[in-house]
Amino acid sequence: MQSDRLIRMANQIATYFSAYPHDEAVAGVADHLAHFWEPRMLVAIKAHVAKGGEGLHALVPEAVRRLN
Repeated sequence: MQSDRLIRMANQIATYFSAYPHDEAVAGVADHLAHFWEPRMLVAIKAHVAKGGEGLHALVPEAVRRLN
């Protein structure tokens, strides 16, 4: 899957949760990714975060780091 599409999708999730208190928002993004994204999407977003996470909402890298 194209990284720009994953970035857009992850940012949409983060934007939704951004109204929550910070810790709840990070947990919400992580939970959504863990439950609704397929494994290859998770591998791709983890790799993008590992390369610096350019273009990602600030909640996304924090959430991705919580995933195993």
